[in-house]
Formats: sequence, structure tokens, C-alpha cells
Amino acid sequence: MLKKIPVEDVRVGMHLHALEGAWLDHPFWKNRFTIDDPEDLRKLRGSKVREVWIDVAKGIDAADAAALAGVEVPPAATAPEASAASAASAQAGAAGMQARGDAPVRPARSAMSDELRQAAAVCQRSRQQMVSMFREARLGKAIDAEACEPLVEEISASVMRNPGALVSLARLKTQDDYTFMHSVAVCALMVALARELGFDDEARRAAALAGLVHDLGKAMMPLAVLNKPGKLSDEEFAIMRTHPERGHELLQEGRGASEQTLDVCLHHHERVDGSGYPHRLSGEALTVLARMGAICDVYDAITSNRPYKAGWDPAESIARMASWKGHFDPALFKAFVKSLGIYPVGSLVRLHSGRLAVVVEHDAQALTAPTVKVFFSTKSNLPIPVQRLDLAGSSDRIVGRESPAKWGFKHLEELWIDGQVPRAA
Repeated sequence: MLKKIPVEDVRVGMHLHALEGAWLDHPFWKNRFTIDDPEDLRKLRGSKVREVWIDVAKGIDAADAAALAGVEVPPAATAPEASAASAASAQAGAAGMQARGDAPVRPARSAMSDELRQAAAVCQRSRQQMVSMFREARLGKAIDAEACEPLVEEISASVMRNPGALVSLARLKTQDDYTFMHSVAVCALMVALARELGFDDEARRAAALAGLVHDLGKAMMPLAVLNKPGKLSDEEFAIMRTHPERGHELLQEGRGASEQTLDVCLHHHERVDGSGYPHRLSGEALTVLARMGAICDVYDAITSNRPYKAGWDPAESIARMASWKGHFDPALFKAFVKSLGIYPVGSLVRLHSGRLAVVVEHDAQALTAPTVKVFFSTKSNLPIPVQRLDLAGSSDRIVGRESPAKWGFKHLEELWIDGQVPRAA
């Protein structure tokens, strides 16, 4: 059984299963081992890692260590798939968005194939509600953010069961549905990130609602500009840059929007280096939720097909975002990557064997070894029988990401959807 404990409670004889803290930032060359040297314990406590997962089946328990020391220890979290906040955890707490140190117990993870069906239905209902909300905003009706709470619960429940399903489906948008499904996708991404950060239920719901209505101001943009099938002129872009403030006004005039929701709506285009808009806020002047919203908004935008540009491959998008210095909060971005995987669902990858595969599910405990579907040989340059392969238990491995456009693959989603559901939009 796995338990999460602070590094201060780690004792010689405990088996470390995972090290939390700054992503992949710890003093050891391996992630799982038994602490049998006091020097290793000293290194651990002197590192940036603040919490660890221990496996009590392979080493001593925290309760056993406490009993030996005569100290009573409160029960630790026992959710084997839970992942705690890193440096962002402290930031979240300071901002009033409590990232719990005792990561809430999560529902049992559902199989990707099972969750895809449920997620598709959630996407359809979400689209209908967002179309209605945007229409009401255009007609000048007051927006009731509280009316979105049942939808937020549905989206959140799906993401908690299996983050990859709804997040990936919501990325598959038609041109006409982009504005509506982008809101749904950002909501799901916010839930996935909040889940990774260990937010409690209340904080996670606040993040989800903020994501769902963050782009409401686009309802007030001229349709000719909003739906333009090409690059915007400087004048048109200036108009579009007003949508955060217009959305903020709409939510203020309505009811049920919290300060956190208003904040994300207004500041999701800010950057941590102060180069964003509308207020050029930077660093700690931006709340944790606003910084989360900025990451989720950009990721969905660049992975989605637009009239004037094909969306980037998910793995390519992660790599490009990582190279944009000053755009995103580094600790939150690392947590975001862990929530989706270095190779998110739908990514095209090349294996050491020379085969090409599409990622169908990621493993939070093995970010570089997701489950894939192998379907093409670069040696013969021909399709091969489709094979599902869990790379965590395979001798094959990913050696790089590939561009679907380079290979002419236009329907990779059919492989990871596996005929389970239609497109979300």
C-alpha cells in the first residue's frame, strides 16, 4: 500500500515509491529504492522535495517509525494514483486556493475505452449548454454562472475517472464549434491540472468553472472577426484583445461568478514575464488560477485545428510551450505536463524498433512510457497490423516525436478512439 508523507517523517528502512516536489528534481538517480543509508536521508531532506510516497509493503510504515520514536502521526493519504503539488502547492495556499497536502482520495481510474463513451456524451451536453450561454450573452441576457455548476460536476467527474478521455475528445473540434468546445476543453484541462496539484473538491470546482467561462467575452466579438478564416489584421486583433475585459463585465453583471472566476476570465492572457494583456501583470501579481488558465488556454488553442492553421501534435505542443521562456509559471507548467504526460493522448511517436505509434493512454508514474498503438513501419514504409503496447512493460521505447503532417497521417484519432465514440463535436 502506498502512503504520502512529508520528507521530515521519512526514516531509514522506508521504501520510496515516488518523490514529489519540483518535477524530476531530486538528488537521486532513481525514483524507487529503500532508504538504508543515513546519508541518503540527509540528501533527501536537504533537497527541494517536500513530500514522498512510500510503499509500506516493501519497507517500514510511517506509523511503525512513529511508534519507535514515541510520536503519534496522523493518517497519511493512501490513494495510489494521487499526485501532490510541487512548489505550486505553497503558492496555491497563499492565494487562497488550498492545494491539500493530503491529496484527496480519487475515484477508481476507469479504462480509457469505457471513459471515452461517457466523455463523448458529456462533450455533447457541454456543447449544447455553451452554445446556449453564448447566445444569451449576445442577446444581452444576464449570465448565471451558478447554472453551470451541474455541467462542471459532470466534466470534473469524467476527468477524475480518467483525465485523458474528455481532455483528448474536447480537442477534436470543428471550425463552427471551436469557441464553444474550447471552453469545455479548458475546463477539463483545469480539472486535470487541479487534480495533479492536489486541490480539494471546492478548489477544483472553482478552477473548473473558471475554465468553462474564461472566454465568455468572445460572445461580444463581431462574428466577422471571431470566425475569420485567416490571420487577423492589427485592427481586428486589437478588437479580439478586448474579450477578457468584455467577459469580465458580463460575469460581473450576472450572478454566481466568484472572484476566482472573474480573475481567470480577465487575466488568462497574461504572462508571468509581464508581456501579456490586458494589464501586463507579472509573477506573483497573477493568481495561481490565472496562471493555470493561461497554460490550459494556450495548450488547447495550439492543439486545435483552426480555419487558417492545423493544430500541432500534442507532444509537439508540450515541447514548444516548454521553450517559451517567460510565458508560463514553471512549477505549474511542470505539473501540467505531469497531468497530461510528456506524450499526451493522440501524440505520434517513433519507437526504437523503427515503428510509429499513437499514444492512447499515459502513465503518471512513467511519463516517458505511455501505452501506444503501433501501426506503421518506417523500415518498410508500410502500415502494419495495429498492436496495443504498454511501453512501461516493453523492451521497446520512444526515441522521439513525429509530425503527422510529415507522414500524411490525417486521422490518427481513429486509432486512439478505436471506434468507441464519434468525434466530440
